[in-house]
Amino acid sequence: MNAVPRSLRVWSLLSAAALLAACATPAPVEAPKRSALSPTAMVAAIRAAGEREQSVIAVKPLADPGISAWQQAAESSVQAGRYDAAAATLDQAIKQSPNSPDLLQDRAEVAIYQQNYTLAQKLSQQSWTLGPKFGPLCARNWETIAQLRKEAGDDAGFDTAEKWVPKCHVQGVNRF
Repeated sequence: MNAVPRSLRVWSLLSAAALLAACATPAPVEAPKRSALSPTAMVAAIRAAGEREQSVIAVKPLADPGISAWQQAAESSVQAGRYDAAAATLDQAIKQSPNSPDLLQDRAEVAIYQQNYTLAQKLSQQSWTLGPKFGPLCARNWETIAQLRKEAGDDAGFDTAEKWVPKCHVQGVNRF
């Protein structure tokens, strides 16, 4: 019987294992994830867009004192970091005034804090549909869509929404 020395068999097995390992495909390297903004930074960008918008026309409906009180209470809750309480307050206000674009946009921003981006987009689009197509609210609506598209990694959607923000501006008449 031909006996193969034990060390040669071990060496052969190790060599075969090394060759098989060399042929294996390495695991794919994942592309680094885009650094998403925090919800706080997203809402700050949205509110800044509204504050920057200085159209000659800004539609501001007459405020219902009860609705204004709910909006102020919701904003106090947001400032305290109590987003669920802010959402509940705004939901109550929306039940009383379901077609208020301001309330819908405020609720969309709270939804961003809660990281409920689907609801935020729905509410912001509804706010834009019902609201004025110019001025600060319009800019907040489109900046909301832009921030949500950016968060989703939709660069084309982000670019499109960002192009709509300046369209909310109405230039005043030059008087010479």
